[in-house]
Amino acid sequence: MALFQTRMKRGFLKRLVCLLCLIIPVSCLLLLITLGLPDMDNSIKRPFKNSIPWKSSEEVILGELGEMMVAMLPNDLPFTIFVPSEEAFERVLKLRASDSLTEQKINDTYATISRIMGFSAVPQHLPSGAVPLHKEKSFDSISGFRLYAWKDVKGNLVVNGVRSVCVDVRKAEIVAHIMSGVIMDAEFEQSFSSDYD
Repeated sequence: MALFQTRMKRGFLKRLVCLLCLIIPVSCLLLLITLGLPDMDNSIKRPFKNSIPWKSSEEVILGELGEMMVAMLPNDLPFTIFVPSEEAFERVLKLRASDSLTEQKINDTYATISRIMGFSAVPQHLPSGAVPLHKEKSFDSISGFRLYAWKDVKGNLVVNGVRSVCVDVRKAEIVAHIMSGVIMDAEFEQSFSSDYD
């Protein structure tokens, strides 16, 4: 009789363990279904939005041409833009905000900046903390131009070979990174080459 009771207890324990092994995963699955799984874009945005100390546009000066470039984007949608520094605008694109501009020069400047904006704006938040060290991450700009971002040994953000000067500047829903050069495709870059001057 004692042997029968021992076997009954072991059988009961085995069934209990099996039942628990079934109930726990099913409960977790039901919990996930009930709460919903986060989509990929929101899972990237949420942690960085609250954890990175954003620099407001009042703390960092984008420059007149940089401000013009950022103003071309809707400020209520998540965008990331890689804005050339004032020195890069002048050195690479031969553009200076302080120049006295004729109407034709204003139109040419606006056209150039809007073209550069198409190459260097991404329709999502990309804070510098989301880019891994020594590992390349790729994105499509709003014009379809492929951008490759990584961090160098010093932790500086690098996009298509252009290093950042200042990162994570926040202007409404737009994240701006000020770059030491201009991000553009090779064809457009040729129009600013010294061979054509």
